Amino acid sequence: MRVGYVCADPGVPVFGLKGASVHAQAVMLELVRGGAEVELFAARLGAPAPTGLSGIRVNVLGRPASRDLARRERELQQADEQLPARLAGGRPFDLVYERFSLWSTAGMRHAAAAGLPSILEVNAPLVEEQAEHRGLVDRPEAQRRAATALRLAGAAICVSEPVAAWVRAVAPTTPVHVVPNGVDAARFDVPRGARSSARAPAFTVAFVGTLKPWHGVEVLVQAIAALADVHLLVVGDGPERESLERLAIALRVAHRVHFRGSVAPEAMPAELARADAAAAPYPVAECYFSPLKVFEYLAAGLPVVASRSGQLPQLLTDGADALLVPPGDPVVLAHALSRLRDDVQLRERLGATARVTAQRHTWARVVATSLAAVGLRLPAGSVAV
Repeated sequence: MRVGYVCADPGVPVFGLKGASVHAQAVMLELVRGGAEVELFAARLGAPAPTGLSGIRVNVLGRPASRDLARRERELQQADEQLPARLAGGRPFDLVYERFSLWSTAGMRHAAAAGLPSILEVNAPLVEEQAEHRGLVDRPEAQRRAATALRLAGAAICVSEPVAAWVRAVAPTTPVHVVPNGVDAARFDVPRGARSSARAPAFTVAFVGTLKPWHGVEVLVQAIAALADVHLLVVGDGPERESLERLAIALRVAHRVHFRGSVAPEAMPAELARADAAAAPYPVAECYFSPLKVFEYLAAGLPVVASRSGQLPQLLTDGADALLVPPGDPVVLAHALSRLRDDVQLRERLGATARVTAQRHTWARVVATSLAAVGLRLPAGSVAV
């Protein structure tokens, strides 16, 4: 099986450290492991190919040169018009798999013209997200192109039900499948002895993710301030880091909040092995994310405290593999963390069940389910879906 993987989003360095990058790498790795030949078409790489992907053919599409927002939008549209010729220029594909990107229709247009199966992986309602968080000049054209890509897709693979609802509203005839994100659970098989020696002497809570407002890290810092002798390990970086550092200083907990910065995916198991628990403190109830961090927490066997946000109440069971709390409430969050700090048996029970939950959400299963949506399976076999 020959697969053309397309990511035309200049904000996603496919070999980088962002969550979107980890997602892209994981999908391609599972395709390669399953016997597929993958050819990548990406706007941005960000780093050399990781182990397992060094043998794939890579086509760099390039990024907009202009800083002017309107001009950048036009440059991305022009690049989209040129990409189908590049997709058609080599040996034919058996499948086109595209990570849905603003302005990008090329992958789905090429597949439709060539009569190929196609998968459009949709991680967010991008038009609305761009308009709210980053700015959007030509919204009608962005909506038109999004609708074109969604209508032409053989199947839209959506990471959450809110994303699926958006796709159904835009492209009612496109087959839509909700497939939450996954995890390479085997990577997090840290021996118990190694885990114990890695842990910090004080009770430590981990947070993994980009430091942006919608992740609620400020709520977590406030909760930590209410708990004597509890430390916070922040793995990730982003625009909120300076304000979070100032908050930790203001709350007099800077000595207990440790910013580790971004780490490579292969380093994440060792980082999580330092923690006793993990948090996903989303500040609002309505969100469309399928958080990679939560699946990694589960695979690491960590007891999780998570907000009742988005799809998390459907993925996690309160009291079984996690403790679920109202979003945006540092007092309730602190209480849940204190329960884990004070009850070793609760931590161990939640952590053991968490690993079982993670096994139901492997990347192998995600890819197998996605391919099954267009009637395909990997040459080396498939995971039961």
